[in-house]
Amino acid sequence: MHTAEHILNQTMVRMFGCDRSFSMHLEKKKSKCDYHFHRPLTSEEEQLIQDKVNRVISLGLPVTEKHVDMSEAGELFDISKLPGQDIRSVRIVNVGDYDSCPCIGQHVSNTAEAGYFRITTTSFENGVLRIRFKLDRQK
Repeated sequence: MHTAEHILNQTMVRMFGCDRSFSMHLEKKKSKCDYHFHRPLTSEEEQLIQDKVNRVISLGLPVTEKHVDMSEAGELFDISKLPGQDIRSVRIVNVGDYDSCPCIGQHVSNTAEAGYFRITTTSFENGVLRIRFKLDRQK
C-alpha cells in the first residue's frame, strides 16, 4: 500500500500540479489519500489516474531507500509531517526515478509486486478531494 500511495501521490502532482496528500490512511484491504483540491474528479480523470498508476506499477521499478541527514532532507523535501523529535537522519524511499520522498512505511522491492491499483470511490467536500483505493492481486 505504501508503494502504491507514493505512485498515486506523484501521479496527482504530475497530472494536476497539486501537492502530495496532506492526510492518508493506509491499510491492507483499503486506503485513502486526501488532497487540497478545487473540484471533484470526473469519471474520466479517475480512470486516467488509475491507468497511470497501474502503468507505473507494471514497469517493475526498483523501490530503494537511503538515509540522508535532516538538513539535506529539509532542502529536498517537505519534512513538516515528520515528528519534531531530535531526528538526525531521514529515510528516503525512491520508486525508480518516478518518486522520491521521506517515508517510514513498509514497501515492496519492485513495483510489479504491488498488485493492481483500483480506485474504489472519490469524494470532494470543502476543498478536500478524497481518493479511496485498493490493491488487487489480480485484475
